[in-house]
Amino acid sequence: MSKERIDKLLSHEGFGSRKDIKKLLRSCQVLVNGKQIFDPGFGIDSQNDQISVDGEEINLHGHIYLMMNKIMHTISSNKDGEHQTVFDLLDEDMKTPYLQDKLHLVGRLDMDTEGLLLFTTDGELTHRLISPKNHVDKTYFCLLEKSENPQSQEEIKKKFLEGITVGPEDNEEGFTCQSARVRFPDLEEAKIYLGKSSIEEVMPLEQIKAQNLAILTIQEGKYHQVKRMFQAVGNKVIFLKRIKIGNLPLDLELEAGEYKYLEDEDLDKIFE
Repeated sequence: MSKERIDKLLSHEGFGSRKDIKKLLRSCQVLVNGKQIFDPGFGIDSQNDQISVDGEEINLHGHIYLMMNKIMHTISSNKDGEHQTVFDLLDEDMKTPYLQDKLHLVGRLDMDTEGLLLFTTDGELTHRLISPKNHVDKTYFCLLEKSENPQSQEEIKKKFLEGITVGPEDNEEGFTCQSARVRFPDLEEAKIYLGKSSIEEVMPLEQIKAQNLAILTIQEGKYHQVKRMFQAVGNKVIFLKRIKIGNLPLDLELEAGEYKYLEDEDLDKIFE
């Protein structure tokens, strides 16, 4: 487990800004495992170190990282008056006042989109993942309304690689996408991603054909981007599931709507 600065952790616990923590370390007795600390950059293992301020033990909240297999018909938000949200699927121990204030989504998925969704209390990680300059891949499994033959598949690959221009939608203007990679999997691979999903709401498994499948990797996340890209080549996405962020794949053992904690080694995969 990597260590975090004591000023950062105490700031998370409500002791003020990092500037305030620097003053606190001078004016109060701050102990880590019984040793007084004066350095605001001192490293803390939030899972194992014991910390106290003027004799009061502090229960440190280390950063939390969750992976969810999002289900269809859920909103990527913590509040919605009409629909179930992904936060509603979390256990009660994830709904403490601290976590309700700190736990957030890393990006969003549309209501009818399934798959890999990340939650965290780590704002720095969120910034790294969503910042366009970091070029983090997001990979989606797509079921298309119309079949694409080998020739049209090659044409789509070329257009997406060059950067296809998509039209406006709702209040969003059209734009030219960054270079994107698409491939067309066989049915055997498709079954891996469809096993724990809501695909039957869209189409019976036995009716799915390989010519209607695509796996698209993009580095952006604009409004309805995947759907608009296929619309620009004359097709329509009728089922969409995110299966990977960076090099971190969706855990295919997670049931639809289920989630699990991630470890440091899982997060490292994102940026490999």
